[in-house]
Amino acid sequence: MKDYASILSRSEKAIYDLRDLYRSNGYQLFKTGKFEDYQLYSQNRDFLGNDGIITFTDNHGRIMALKPDVTLSIAKNSQYTPHTVERYCYDDQVYRTSRGSGDFREIDQTGIECIGDLTEDHVFEVMQLAVKSLKSISDNYVLTISHMGIVRGFVSILGLPGEVEENVLKAVGNKNFHTAAAICKDHGVSKFMIDKLQELITISGTMDEVLDSIEDLSMNQEMEAAVQELRRIHSSLKENGLARHGTIRFDFSMVNDMGYYDGVIFQGFVKGVPYDVLSGGRYDNLMKKMGKRGGAIGFSVDISLLEENGRASKPATSPAIIGTSETDGQPNGSRPGKQMINVALPKGRLGEQVYHMFAAAGYEAPELLNPGRKLIFTNRDAGISFFWVKPSDVAIYVERGAADVGIVGKDVLLEGGNDVYELLDLGIGKCHMMVAAPKGWEEDTDQTLRVATKFPRIASNYYGERSRDIDIIKLNGSIEIAPLLGLSDVIVDIVETGNTLRANNLEEKEKIVDISARFIANKAIYNFKSAEIETIVSALAKARDTK
Repeated sequence: MKDYASILSRSEKAIYDLRDLYRSNGYQLFKTGKFEDYQLYSQNRDFLGNDGIITFTDNHGRIMALKPDVTLSIAKNSQYTPHTVERYCYDDQVYRTSRGSGDFREIDQTGIECIGDLTEDHVFEVMQLAVKSLKSISDNYVLTISHMGIVRGFVSILGLPGEVEENVLKAVGNKNFHTAAAICKDHGVSKFMIDKLQELITISGTMDEVLDSIEDLSMNQEMEAAVQELRRIHSSLKENGLARHGTIRFDFSMVNDMGYYDGVIFQGFVKGVPYDVLSGGRYDNLMKKMGKRGGAIGFSVDISLLEENGRASKPATSPAIIGTSETDGQPNGSRPGKQMINVALPKGRLGEQVYHMFAAAGYEAPELLNPGRKLIFTNRDAGISFFWVKPSDVAIYVERGAADVGIVGKDVLLEGGNDVYELLDLGIGKCHMMVAAPKGWEEDTDQTLRVATKFPRIASNYYGERSRDIDIIKLNGSIEIAPLLGLSDVIVDIVETGNTLRANNLEEKEKIVDISARFIANKAIYNFKSAEIETIVSALAKARDTK
């Protein structure tokens, strides 16, 4: 018999291996169609996140959609029977925006759903299959776990309005304590609770590392019950030999939509892929919204990510652990050795300021300030490697995993919408994003507002929140001249001293947001190098505070 395994691609092999894993554990293959009634998705948009939906009108006049998700289709077709569960697995194509590019793609996806009268044993079963799924893809993996009961229980104490609560949760999900704290402070949350929020965002690690901290943080019965469930899940994984040191982590900044998820949530990462390849959780609330009885838990695996990132390779100059090869790198704590951290620095004055903060914190690479033709600057003793990139490209390098961490202005993050952790406000490069107009100008709300800017996304979001009709004029420079020549009514731009505005007879009208330099990290890489990254964060925070 021909050995087909030798000619299969990484993604093809993963599909067959995972299908065999799920079928051998009693999961029935569920084949869905490519199209679904658009109403299914329009009624559950929050469950799909920010992804768009490709729609069309069929021959009968119905609005249909190319399927962006499998879970909703399976949940819709589930049939509740008391004291039983339905087990389904799938390998199918979905149509959604690709992470990184934002373009629509056909994405290969596989996964499982367990639906019905769930017991804790069913939760254990799914969690064990999640670990086994990662293990079948790579020996170098991490499963990161959180619980919506902890997040929901904590947020309920803050007493924030719905929309404000959503903004805080978004900041928490990006480990952006600076923004979360500012929102809470503006809405009267006490300093005590803001300090507790910081603990929630920063608690991460193995169960032994986080158990005492998260138990101390539990402030109501919902949080306490969630902590005990996580303890039992971890024990189940450990008893079944699925909790190899460093491969199971807990991170309570991980959040999902509270309207749909109400229990354990988790994400899986494999070395060399810059995004989570596996994601799932318990979604009883979705079943209730669909008028279904019983509970549900499941996960999906993004097979396409394996193929897309299998072609990439790290530079030979930056091994994962000093003194080892890249392939030897293991999750934090699983072996001795210091993992190298690759840093993307923005070219120019801001980058030089940031480098001096790194140097003050003990992370020097003296050649960096006199580079010649050299591009990468490494200090192996300190475990760090720097490289210069264009400021607007820093977040792209980090999100795509070419850099582990980077420094970028808040304006670049807001405009790019990059999916990264925002770990620290460095307190330098301070300025603000403003609406400015000629002196004496008064807005005519009866007319479309013409806005000239280098930041169309920021401007669009700002005026969209105010339901204002605008015409965005994207410019790449000399923004201040646009209203003087009648090209626009106002501009949206960064203002530091205001001297350029005054020199052109313009004045500030409205502040959109404060801007400063932020230390960011790739979300997947953080799970493998969190100890090294957090050590750098602490050192930079100390350097910032002692300036």
